[in-house]
Amino acid sequence: MPTPAAVDGRPPAGPVLSTRWPAVVSVMLGIFAIVTTEILPIGLLTSIGSDLAVSDGVAGLMMTMPGLLAAVAAPLVTVATTRVDRRLTLCALMSLLTLANFLAAAAPDYRFVLVSRVMVGITIGGFWSIGAGLAERLASPGSVGRATAVIFSAVPLGSVLGVPAGTFLGDLTGWRTAFTVMGVVTAGVLVMLLLLLPPLPPVRATRLGVLGGLLRGARTRSALLLTFLIVLAHFGTYTYVTPFLERVTHAGGGRITVFLLVYGTAGILGNFLGGAWVGRRPRAVFGLAAALISAVTLLLPVLGRGEAGAVVLLTVWGIAYGAVPVASQTWFSRAAPHAPEAASVLFTASFQTTFAIGALVGGAVLDRSSPSVVMLLGGCTAALMVLTVWSPWLDGPATSGASGASGTSGVSRRLRRGR
Repeated sequence: MPTPAAVDGRPPAGPVLSTRWPAVVSVMLGIFAIVTTEILPIGLLTSIGSDLAVSDGVAGLMMTMPGLLAAVAAPLVTVATTRVDRRLTLCALMSLLTLANFLAAAAPDYRFVLVSRVMVGITIGGFWSIGAGLAERLASPGSVGRATAVIFSAVPLGSVLGVPAGTFLGDLTGWRTAFTVMGVVTAGVLVMLLLLLPPLPPVRATRLGVLGGLLRGARTRSALLLTFLIVLAHFGTYTYVTPFLERVTHAGGGRITVFLLVYGTAGILGNFLGGAWVGRRPRAVFGLAAALISAVTLLLPVLGRGEAGAVVLLTVWGIAYGAVPVASQTWFSRAAPHAPEAASVLFTASFQTTFAIGALVGGAVLDRSSPSVVMLLGGCTAALMVLTVWSPWLDGPATSGASGASGTSGVSRRLRRGR
């Protein structure tokens, strides 16, 4: 692992002697709160739209807005806070998320909900870009892998606990209660971050020039293309899975909660399976995940008309998507082994941009056609990703940290000079 460059004359941080597991868990819970807040509207989409007098497609803007803002915030927040202690930055962002949840809960009309989602987007972009790469600063060298797995487990956990619990609360006491509870949870996470995170002065300078250098690398461009295709396919369809289950499967609110819980639980399994295999076979993991998502979304309009078929397909979908974030992050990381925070910025920005585009396109299609058409288009997009990942011209991820993407050496030189 390369030695971090000094910033402002401070020496780089030395190796961590013992893992700060409470701090690792607090970062994981921070990402859990972010993921849950971000995807909470999926299970509440129709109830929010009905209460605030907007269509399901327009209500889908609650998913589009955070993604677009996160894509912009990822590089801007990271670069703007280059000289700020990472602990303070993460706490400030978690405070913003707390306010966003309470604003959504009290929103008198849909415009205020969208304002709250802008705040969510800023939090996503900044917290993810910084927090996702903190494992090596909080864990001893031998525990970095496990600490990274703990942090990334927040993604499927958000699906397992966040969306089903939010849907359940929404059905029971109204969607505003779900956001109120999420605001309380986020405030609790903020307290944990304040108490458990050690001071984290910046030790690597992430500059816009470094990000530009990474974008010139062939493997980085491959990561961007594959991430775009699979995330577009997934969020263009999964954002509107509740309307599909209501209109096509004819499942009631309680059944939908159970279905989403099954999906999220399968996502945890997919996360661990993907994490176990992606180090050896990143191309195969990414391609298999896309193939399964393609098969599921193409089959849902036919087999998803019955509850049994729907729950089986959602289980497969959860396993497949559970492997996607870790596969994408691995591809980006291997494209820039000397600039982990910069790689995390690009991962976050590309993921969230496509998240927003997928939710926007899916909503436009839904308002003009049907949930089944949305699923079919998503399946075709995922199939295109399968063809792309196995294309001979695609520059795959490096097999080891020693071989980075083209252009990585230039990034390394910038880091050593502290620019």
